[in-house]
Amino acid sequence: MSRSLPHTLSASRPSLLVPGWPLRLLARLLHWQQNIRTRRQLARLDSRLLGDAGIDLAAREEELRKPFWRD
Repeated sequence: MSRSLPHTLSASRPSLLVPGWPLRLLARLLHWQQNIRTRRQLARLDSRLLGDAGIDLAAREEELRKPFWRD
């Protein structure tokens, strides 16, 4: 006899009850931290370095306006 939930019930479980959610949360937090770090680095680049990287000022400003949770 199986002790697992029927397929219809297991698919509707809240995401916090799904195994592995702590790792997904950690991965999300680390990704957000990386976004913050790289945008701070981008903000420090002068126009010469931006040009070397092929980034114009408009693209830089657009990236810097994004909140940390947005890619």
